[in-house]
Amino acid sequence: MGARALRDLLGDWRSDAPAYEALSDRVRLLLLDGRVSSGIRLPAERELADALALSRTTVAAAYRRLRETGYASSVQGSGTTTRLPNARPAAGVPGGTLIGFTHASLPATRMLPSALDDELLADYRSHFGTLGYDGIGQLELREAIADWYGRRGLPTDPEQIVVTTGSQSAIFLAAKALVNRGDRAWAESPSYPNAYDALRDAGARLITTPVTVEDGWDLPALEAAFQRSAPAVAYTMPDFQNPTGRSMSMRDRERILEAAAAAGTVVIADEATAELDIDRGVVLPPLGALAEAHGAEVVHIGSASKQIWGGLRIGWLRATPQLARRIAAQRGSTDLAVPVFEQLVVARLLPHSAEIAEERREQLRVGRETARTMISELLPDWTFPPRLDGGLAAWVNLGAPVSSQLALAAHARGLLVAAGPRFGIDGAFERNLRIPIAADPQALRQGIEVIAELWPSVHRLARAEFESYAGTVA
Repeated sequence: MGARALRDLLGDWRSDAPAYEALSDRVRLLLLDGRVSSGIRLPAERELADALALSRTTVAAAYRRLRETGYASSVQGSGTTTRLPNARPAAGVPGGTLIGFTHASLPATRMLPSALDDELLADYRSHFGTLGYDGIGQLELREAIADWYGRRGLPTDPEQIVVTTGSQSAIFLAAKALVNRGDRAWAESPSYPNAYDALRDAGARLITTPVTVEDGWDLPALEAAFQRSAPAVAYTMPDFQNPTGRSMSMRDRERILEAAAAAGTVVIADEATAELDIDRGVVLPPLGALAEAHGAEVVHIGSASKQIWGGLRIGWLRATPQLARRIAAQRGSTDLAVPVFEQLVVARLLPHSAEIAEERREQLRVGRETARTMISELLPDWTFPPRLDGGLAAWVNLGAPVSSQLALAAHARGLLVAAGPRFGIDGAFERNLRIPIAADPQALRQGIEVIAELWPSVHRLARAEFESYAGTVA
């Protein structure tokens, strides 16, 4: 990793702690959040010192602290390489099991075992005489996906579908097909961090406008950004947005399509969470069902991972037949195809999406109320979203910019949690923490208990740092 790239990821990393401690703590957080991968060689000490306007001695001390705490290793002549140590067991967790709050996902639907019968195996065997890979996807699955869109009010032909290895792959392929290096790309803020990465990898320059728990999308800001910058693509999650849980109203959907059409922007609508409704009380159409009336183009992203099971790495995109063929033709540089067996499993389960949605509704309702009750009782100064009618997580306001410090302290107790800045750019959202309501209720309770135990000391330290800063300014 280059010094400039790491400098940009670090954001506003300074605190009242010694510079070497603050720098090493921020690199640790980047590792825990997944923004820096394990096994990456860090910049040379002198290069990073120049990029951060620090002394080489300070950077050397930060690297030494990373090695001492298990987050880096060094080999003479090969520099300093990142690593992730084993977390300490969480207090009160049986067997010292690690609690993971970094992924918002559900266990497999109870309908999954019923799909794994002799008929499925016979169907699977019938494919043995073929090559076993198809750049577009198995016809059985593409037909099932087309029918799924049709039931939701968006008539679709199987030739409009490209099956991918998860929704992340679909986002990447869409960005690769639609973005030229240097193009502008719009995205919500906060948002799904891997979508930011996919757009950047395609060469896009990101622009963002806010979506908040309280007010949803800032449509005037969005419209102004589209008019000013004419982004090539716009990435959005219109239903149960990650991480805020908000859904676009019908008028919101119309306004983003109108703005996109006027700017010549293709909308990438991520619907991985579209059917994770708890009690929204209204069924809203996919953006593509409204696109023609507004002269807009929409590429839909879908996934079986959130609804059926994360272990089924099946996603897809829905586009015009021409764009679908173009994407399929160029995907060879990333992967050739998706495993046949998993496609056949999803093809059998997708017609039962309404039944699976009911199962998920109850699981998410229990998770939401568990998190709401625990936070109300143990962390009364925090603000739980007043309106959370679906999705996989709660975007909680901590009332103080300490999300990164809290995530680091939690890791030392065996709890992995993604800090707020993971969902933004340039270090924003230190006042927020994403709590996965999709987690097992017992793990959810244990994780929040760990956070509640840590909160007084983390909050006290933040208050002391603020008072020290205020006194310096005064």
